[in-house]
Amino acid sequence: MKITCTKENLSKALSIVSGIANKSLNLPILGNVLIKADDQKTELISTNLEVAVVVHIRSKVDEPGSFTVPSRTLSEFINLLSEEKVEMELKGNELMINCGRSSTKIKGTPADEFPVIPSIGQGSGFLLSAEELKQGVGQTISSLARSDIRPELSGMYFGFNTPYYKGLILAATDSYRLAEKKVQIKQGDGEFKIIVPGRTTSEMMRILSLVDFENNEKNVRFLISENQIALHFGNTQLISRLVEGNYPDYAQIIPKDFKTTATLNTEKLIKETKTASLFTTTGVNAINCEVDNQQGVIKLSSVSSQTGEYHSEIPADISGESNKTTLNHRYVLDGLNNIKSESLELRIINADSPCLIVPKNDKTFLYIVMPIRQ
Repeated sequence: MKITCTKENLSKALSIVSGIANKSLNLPILGNVLIKADDQKTELISTNLEVAVVVHIRSKVDEPGSFTVPSRTLSEFINLLSEEKVEMELKGNELMINCGRSSTKIKGTPADEFPVIPSIGQGSGFLLSAEELKQGVGQTISSLARSDIRPELSGMYFGFNTPYYKGLILAATDSYRLAEKKVQIKQGDGEFKIIVPGRTTSEMMRILSLVDFENNEKNVRFLISENQIALHFGNTQLISRLVEGNYPDYAQIIPKDFKTTATLNTEKLIKETKTASLFTTTGVNAINCEVDNQQGVIKLSSVSSQTGEYHSEIPADISGESNKTTLNHRYVLDGLNNIKSESLELRIINADSPCLIVPKNDKTFLYIVMPIRQ
């Protein structure tokens, strides 16, 4: 194997594939990146057995071949180079790298010991806006369950063209809060309900943030098979297995009727919630929220035997009756930080029912927080 490419292209590709390349006690080779060159192209590949990332880079291939080297070592070395032209040549079990007056030998492992990367031959395809998908995943990912006790909750629900919405629905819940985002589909038919692993959605976010919009590429292509999903964006491909099982029918817990709706400034509520969080009991994280229809304000308060107590009032446009609820400030802030509009609506039934937070004049996102029952 002997290839020549630019430092910029190689460094960008390594930053993308290195995200999932981690050493394993059982399989140390998972900490390596596979460099695969043929007459047509050069690929960099990494995997953690659940997710695989493949990046194509422009290069001049003098001798085809393949080899694996430690991802971190290669990435850090390439990032420190000052020259633009990088030459890589395989000699025995070492990768020779020359760049200007710098050179190195990196010991590696033969490519035939690297895990086989699955490919999706047959499947259903969908085309979406890369920017809308990135925003949608970003708005829902914080609600994923952090435990694998219920595997379906540690993954994100992707609903394509369901009776509920003719587009893509993203949803995540840990049973204490729930986030849902609707994203338009530009192209693609057929109804699919799948669960994508949480680690895969994190990699999607990374890829959509790192990959350049080459040749004005602004769309993401999905290919879905029976137990896998592939994402194509620019020169990068992500392949992942799906979580087995059915996602909970979360739509049934979304309240339809509310006794109280308060419209207020998003940034003001974020600031006051952060302040109230300084005076909550560790582990409980409870803040009291009282909607006062008579005074036209929302009263936030919190009490801690260690730090003290806090009270504040936020002006709001209130319809319906006065009401109150107690919420976990951490869950509230996770939702508020994903509200993209200047104003929001806080909808309450009573102290024992889920509380709904939605952006003002935006029907594509909703966030539900379960109350802390006193």
